[in-house]
Amino acid sequence: MRIAELHIYQKDLQLKRPYTMAGTALHALDSTIVKLVCDNGLVGWGETCPVGPTYQPEHAEGARAALAQLAPAMIGESALTPLLLRRRMDAHLNGHNQAKAAIDIALMDLIGKHHKMRVCDLLGGAITEKVPSYYAIGIASPEDSVRQAREKADEGFPRLQIKCGGRDIDEDIAVIHKVWEAVGNRVRLAIDANRSFTARDTLLLSLSCRQIPVVIEQPCNTMEEIASIRAQIHHPVYLDENTETINDVLRAISLGICDGFGLKLTRLGGLNAIATVRDICTARSMPHSCDDTSGGDIIAAACAHVGATVDPGLLEGVWIGAPYYQEHYDPENGIQVKNGYINLPQAPGLGVTPDESRIGKLSASFS
Repeated sequence: MRIAELHIYQKDLQLKRPYTMAGTALHALDSTIVKLVCDNGLVGWGETCPVGPTYQPEHAEGARAALAQLAPAMIGESALTPLLLRRRMDAHLNGHNQAKAAIDIALMDLIGKHHKMRVCDLLGGAITEKVPSYYAIGIASPEDSVRQAREKADEGFPRLQIKCGGRDIDEDIAVIHKVWEAVGNRVRLAIDANRSFTARDTLLLSLSCRQIPVVIEQPCNTMEEIASIRAQIHHPVYLDENTETINDVLRAISLGICDGFGLKLTRLGGLNAIATVRDICTARSMPHSCDDTSGGDIIAAACAHVGATVDPGLLEGVWIGAPYYQEHYDPENGIQVKNGYINLPQAPGLGVTPDESRIGKLSASFS
């Protein structure tokens, strides 16, 4: 079974409301969808969707340019050897994990369909058919944050993430106190500064919220800044944006600067890469999420499949974009959050089949 065609699509994902992080407000997201077609007619789907151009070095147009660079080297190759395909991609293009991840996801979808197995089973087996999710509350006033926190806790989300940063630290501190007073131990809380805090502000926030059980995710821009204050922080610290490669995860663990991770599937390079990190985290008892920066049903299905294979005691949840978007690629099997959890797809591969009228415009084709 060999790759005969590779098609690249561009899709604008419209948001129900602006998605706000430190210094950024997004109204739509630019997603890239990959369709792999094999010589036997089998089709596999992949996706990559950076959350705007400033979240990390990669951006949407760069992903499509990288895929166009990689595509000719993929044509004619076996679709059943994802490790060899990854090495071939690395030999043809340095870096660009997010673009390579879209091909890796599509390959795993193909392999699952070929063997009539779900992706979660290819990755070792699902521990659960109902994966816990979490909801991210964007930058907002204390009152709006409390309203959203109560609403999402009532919906059944077991974990809430509160976006912080890009404003006076006292306002972030007030939001955390008000949300904690409103929902208390009904949900687990995390705050995510998306690299926007100084070391000073991180310490001020941790000291001011010392009695609140909350995880602080990616407070500062670099591992070195976090390392300089790690011993003075009163809360668990998770890394997110600093973990761009498997080696970054190993480095963070060896330095002892974090207590867990917010992992992003495409940033690491795909399903096979995040499965490797999953096993590293298991060996070191490091809690982590299995998310992506954004994306539609394809990314959501991929995240749910790998999340289902994680030790439940270490899984922080699976964030997907479905609660924020207007539509699904697959109108029948679109991935959704119900009562705070994601039901794992049952069909082989990823378990979603996009309606090609819903995946945007064709950007490039290779055969």
